[in-house]
Amino acid sequence: MLKLISDIMIIFVAVEALFIMLLEMFGSTSKLAQKAFDLDLDYLNQPEAKVSMQNQGLYNGFIGLGILLVRFAFPVDAIYPGLLLFIVFVIIAALFGAITANKKIIFTQGLPAIISLILLLISHQ
Repeated sequence: MLKLISDIMIIFVAVEALFIMLLEMFGSTSKLAQKAFDLDLDYLNQPEAKVSMQNQGLYNGFIGLGILLVRFAFPVDAIYPGLLLFIVFVIIAALFGAITANKKIIFTQGLPAIISLILLLISHQ
């Protein structure tokens, strides 16, 4: 049962990263993006900001896809270390984002990843 809960949380982290990718790459000037990233529309409409958001989105997409690929396509003996790697990447990015951009990132992106990491560690024993 713990393994199932761990898998659900890991998939949630991956889907969240893919959703953020879509928002940053294709919806950076939407009301949802303004609220999610706590950024002003005037800023988001600047060409430099759009490019920066798209770049960040691409990286979020790599993380989300990487998690799903590791979980569902890697050989069994590579799943655990691969998931540890990607989940720790999300936690590090969330910590850095909370320090440099917006403190709520540690809760919105970091907390699900931290919970996933704990469940992954416990369920692997």
